[in-house]
Amino acid sequence: MDKNRVEGSMHQAKGKVKEVAGKVTGDAKLETEGKSEKTAGKVQNAVGGIKDAVRGK
Repeated sequence: MDKNRVEGSMHQAKGKVKEVAGKVTGDAKLETEGKSEKTAGKVQNAVGGIKDAVRGK
């Protein structure tokens, strides 16, 4: 498994926590940061998946 997949998953989880915390506290900036980090994690995870596919794993 490519390290980008692991790091991407971590960013997705961290982003989700920030997003929920922002919603609960009414902090729009934190919510937006969470959404951005979650999206970046999805992209990084996808890159890792492509690398794994190229390697044949």
